[in-house]
Amino acid sequence: MDFSFSDEQRMLAETLERLVTEQVSPGQRRILLDAPSNRPSLLWKTFAELGLLHMPFAEEVGGLGGSGIDLMIIMKALGRGLVPEPYLAGLVLPGDLLARLGHTEQQAQWLVPLLEGEHQLALAWQEASSRYDAHGIASKATRHEAGWRIEGSKQLVLNASAASATLVTAQLENDTLGLFMVPADTPGLTRRDYFTIDDQPASDLNLSGIILKTDACLSQDAAEALDATLATGRAALCAEAIGAMEVACDQTLEYLKERKQFGAPLSTFQSLQHRMVEMHLHLEQARSMAILAATSLERPAAERDYRIAAAKAYCGEAARFVAEQAIQLHGGMGMTEECYVSHYAKRLVMFDHYLGDTDYHLEYVSERLVTAA
Repeated sequence: MDFSFSDEQRMLAETLERLVTEQVSPGQRRILLDAPSNRPSLLWKTFAELGLLHMPFAEEVGGLGGSGIDLMIIMKALGRGLVPEPYLAGLVLPGDLLARLGHTEQQAQWLVPLLEGEHQLALAWQEASSRYDAHGIASKATRHEAGWRIEGSKQLVLNASAASATLVTAQLENDTLGLFMVPADTPGLTRRDYFTIDDQPASDLNLSGIILKTDACLSQDAAEALDATLATGRAALCAEAIGAMEVACDQTLEYLKERKQFGAPLSTFQSLQHRMVEMHLHLEQARSMAILAATSLERPAAERDYRIAAAKAYCGEAARFVAEQAIQLHGGMGMTEECYVSHYAKRLVMFDHYLGDTDYHLEYVSERLVTAA
C-alpha cells in the first residue's frame, strides 16, 4: 500500500516543521508555559491564520475537510516540538463533538469562534470511579423546570482553566449518555487546577447541582458520537507520540556521538548501539501503528475501535520504552530540567495515560479476540 503524502500534505508538513522550529524553541516553550493566559496566544492565532484550526473539521461545519492523515501530520509536528498549545484537548476533541451533535445555533455560538481562534473549549469525560470507561460514569443529569440539573465530578480535564466552556457528559434518567455545554462562569461549577508532570494544564471539576438552560444539552444520546471523538483523539495522540519519539531518538544518538568514555565516543560501544537500534525498532513499529490508526477513522465503529485500541496500546508501550532508554543512555543528566530529552521522556510516559493506557486498550483488544474466536 502506498503511504506517500500528496503535494498538499508535503507542503503542510514542511510549513509546520518551519513553524515549530522558529517559534517553539526550548526557551520559547518555557516562556509559553510560565505565562498561562485565558486568552489565545500569538502562536494559537498563527495556527488560525494558517488554517490549522479548520483542518480537522468537515466543510459542512466550516472546516477544511482534512483527513486522518492530515491530522496525523499536524500532531506529529506538534509532538516533535512539544508545542504547549491545547490543539487536541482544546480544539479537536470538543470541536469534533460540537460538529457531530451541535445544532446550528450551538455551532454558531461555540464552534465558529473555536475555529476562528477566538476561544478554546474542553471536554470532561473521565471520573474517578470509571477510570477510562466513558460510559460507566456516576454524574447525573435530571430535568429541572425548563432546563437541566447536573450533579457529579470530573477528573483530569485538560485545558479547562483556559476554556470558555466545557463539554460535560452525564447519565440521564433513562440511562442514556447526555452531553452538555457548561460555560466557565456557571454558578456551582468549581475547579481545582494543577499541572501534569509533562506540563499540561489540567483540572478536576465539581458540578454541585449546576443548573443549565435547555439549549445547553447537545444530545440526550451521545454515546456513539463520544466513541468516535475519543477514537479520533487516540489516533491523534499516537501521531503526537511518534513526533516526540523521533526527537528523543535523535537527541540520544547525538549525545552518544559527542560523549566520550575511555577516549572513545559512546556510540562506538556495541551494547549501546544495540540499545539505539531497539529504540528505532520501537519507533518504526509504532509509526506503522499510528498510520493504521489515522487511516481507520472512517471505518465502521467496531473495526475502527479495534484498530485504534491496538495502535494506542502498542504506541504506549513503545513510547515508554523510548523514554526509559533515552534517560538511561543520557545518564544522570537525562533527568535534569536543563537536559531537553527529559521533557520528551515525561511527555512520552504521560502519553500512555491519556485517553486510556496500554492495559486498558490491551484488555479491549483481548476481549474482541475472544469474542471473535
